[in-house]
Amino acid sequence: MSLTALKSETTVPPKPAAGGKSGAKVVRLVFPARPAAAPGRFATLGHSLAVTLVPPLVVLMLLLGLWELLCAGPGATLPPPSSIWQDSYDLIVDPFFVNGPQDIGLGWRVLVSLQRVAIGFGLAAGVGILLGVLIGQSVWAMRGLDPIFQVLRTVPPLAWLPIALAAFRDSNPSAIFVIFITAIWPVIINTAVGVRNIPQDYRNVAQVLRLNPFEFFAKIMLPAAAPYIFTGLRIGVGLSWLAIVAAEMLTGGVGIGFFIWDAWNSSRLSDIIVALVYIGVVGFVLDRLVAGIGAFVTRGTAA
Repeated sequence: MSLTALKSETTVPPKPAAGGKSGAKVVRLVFPARPAAAPGRFATLGHSLAVTLVPPLVVLMLLLGLWELLCAGPGATLPPPSSIWQDSYDLIVDPFFVNGPQDIGLGWRVLVSLQRVAIGFGLAAGVGILLGVLIGQSVWAMRGLDPIFQVLRTVPPLAWLPIALAAFRDSNPSAIFVIFITAIWPVIINTAVGVRNIPQDYRNVAQVLRLNPFEFFAKIMLPAAAPYIFTGLRIGVGLSWLAIVAAEMLTGGVGIGFFIWDAWNSSRLSDIIVALVYIGVVGFVLDRLVAGIGAFVTRGTAA
């Protein structure tokens, strides 16, 4: 410890005593208090988890309690949480059971739906980014095609299903086409806007460095437009999940959408509510997944 860190307190020297001898100077050193120990990594992590998880859990418990009070009476039209737990116990605790071709857990049904979403959304992402890059290079293309895209993106997903069934004559490719045509518009629009908003300074640097078109695309265009692209992808993946649930209600199969429709025809309201929880959780996970990939890819490029 350096001497500057010590506090000194000096007493006033006493007057010389008889005989000419003066008293000795007394110096008292006071050490500073030891700083408090910094919280450990696990304590910080525990605090973060508590702050993140406790408020939603408290709100969820309050909502479940209110739901139980409102729907526990004999005249209620919806089942309370206690009845849902009893009626749909197998679906809740074992999502991957298999008792027959159609008697399977919701986990398997979600995986079937996710497979269709992966194909349709993957095609929409690839085609949408390429078209958005091409359109964003031209002001006239943006002005001419943007109104058409704005009109097409407002068409509900199920409105495309009859056209898809007439074209493909099969339910599975028709459902994938509905996902594709629903998710592609936000990807195209956001990518084109991101390309148009690339700063002119970036383009000037590319000209000074004499980058070829491929180098400009890989080193300048994609990093600069990445925040816009991933915004479109997040919107697209949410629309994809909405579209597949709606399409499966009409096309059949073993997906989560058909399960809801079949449960409604069998008056199994508890199963429908459990399926809705599955759909919401999976949709949230998909959004967080795309957002996490976007945060990783766009680190240092976001404005």
